[in-house]
Parts: sequence; structure tokens; C-alpha cells
Amino acid sequence: MEIDPKKQSSSEVLSLELPVKPAKVSLLGTTKAFATRKGIIDALQPTTLEVREGEFLVLVGPSGCGKSTLLNLIAGFDAPTSGQVLVDGKTVTGPGYDRMVMFQEHALFPWLNVIDNVIFGLKRKRKLTRADRREVARYYLDLVHLTKFENAYIHELSGGMKQRVALARALAPNPRILLMDEPFGALDALTRERLYGQVQEIFARTQKTVIFVTHNVREAACLGDRVMVFTQRPGRIKREITLNLSRPRAFNDPAVSEYAAQILIELKSELEGEEVLYDEENQLHRNAVLPLPDHFLADGI
Repeated sequence: MEIDPKKQSSSEVLSLELPVKPAKVSLLGTTKAFATRKGIIDALQPTTLEVREGEFLVLVGPSGCGKSTLLNLIAGFDAPTSGQVLVDGKTVTGPGYDRMVMFQEHALFPWLNVIDNVIFGLKRKRKLTRADRREVARYYLDLVHLTKFENAYIHELSGGMKQRVALARALAPNPRILLMDEPFGALDALTRERLYGQVQEIFARTQKTVIFVTHNVREAACLGDRVMVFTQRPGRIKREITLNLSRPRAFNDPAVSEYAAQILIELKSELEGEEVLYDEENQLHRNAVLPLPDHFLADGI
């Protein structure tokens, strides 16, 4: 039966013209447990999740809830206890050039200068000549606004500049998936805010699929297309929050604050009965067992 476009609603036509992007990463009933001297520790409950191609997905939850474990499974650094981890429909069996990880620490080599640190990740791309590698490295250094520092050594850079070099190194092999594990947690508030703008600019230009782990609810609201809020260990996805905001987003935008408040409410309900402290940038800290004061929600956003 033929469909007459004139008789279709605008939403039906739109759905035909703009199909949903396929899943880049899929988790199917994925779990992870670790064997210790004291017994088995369940880190991740059965988790089913799809990450669309070109999506910026943020994982938020209490410390030890399995966020970084999940990232390691996608990276291929570890294998699931049960279930599947798929990238482009194929089972992940180990690390690959299609997935690159940016860690909490910059992990740069102090004996190499900036451009050689970026080039290091390209050495296994044997089809590239030495000149090609240098050209690629310079492209990504320009992308993170560090062209003038290509000959500087790591000890000569600020914390934010080191993280930008690490980002350039992760992007240089041209992965389709970028896995970021609290990469800005150790930076001061002003530096982080500047980096948020640059990350959004790079995301728009490269269209990478990004999976980003953080404890910072405002950071999550500023950067993410979707936010997955996790329960305490053993972790599972408690709630999915879709952020219907245009880009670029300002860190202190009231709309960002509203979404950050939603995420915080989910975390507050999960951690009820524990003392939960939020600093001025909404960084989550857990301490002694005490009721959670209501004013944290008002003052922390």
C-alpha cells in the first residue's frame, strides 16, 4: 500500500525523514562481579542500555556504584560476568582503536613534549608517515587551542592545559567512541568551566559518541544529551533524564541549573540516610550516616 505524504501528519512525515540513529554501544543484561578474599562483590546489576551514535551520554551516581566499571567494560579492559557489551553490533572482546579512554589523571609522558605526546597514540597507524602523524597531531592541538605549546614539556603546563593535551591525544587516532572518566574532577572551577565550552565545541565538530562519568550534577547537565542516574552498589540504572537544551550551554545557565536540580533530587533520594555534601560546583561527597538536610538542594544548585 502506497502512502500519500499529503495525508500524513507532520510528525509522521518527520519520523520517515529522520530515522532514529542506530545504537553505537549496546549493553544487554550486563553484570560485573569481583572475587575478593572476603567473597564475591557485585559491582553492577543487570544493565541494559543503548547509546546512539553521536550521543553525549553522562553517567552519574554515588561512589562505587559501577560507573567506571561500566566504562571499563565498554573499553574492553575487563569482561562482563554475564550479559553482553556490543559496539556496532559486535561483541567487545578487548580494547580497540574505535574506543579511546580519557582518565581522571592526564597520564602524559613527562619526557615527551606536547606534540610528541599526541603523536604517541598514532604510532601504531602504520599507514601514516612521520609527516602525516605530525600534521594530524597539529590539527588536534589546534582543536584544543594549544598550537602555540606544541614544543612545551608537560611540567610547563597548567592542569587544564594538561587535560587538553590528553584530550587531543585521545582524539588523534580518530576513535568513534570517546570514554571519559571524571577527566575534570581535579581542576579548579574556572578551568573546568572553560573546558566545558571547549568540549562542547569539539563534540559539535567531530560528532563523536561520548560516554562521560562524573559526580558533578551541574557538569552532567551542562554536557549531556542524556543522563543515567545510578543506584548505590551494586549499581543499576535508576532513572534516565533527557536534556532538551540547545548547545552551546553555559555552565551557569538557569536551564542547566534546573536539570542539575532534577539529577540532584534523584541522588538525594538514593543517598537518603547518609550525609551528602555538595560544594559550590555541586561535587558529591559522602561521609557519616546522618539525615540529608533539605537546604543542600537549594544551596547546591
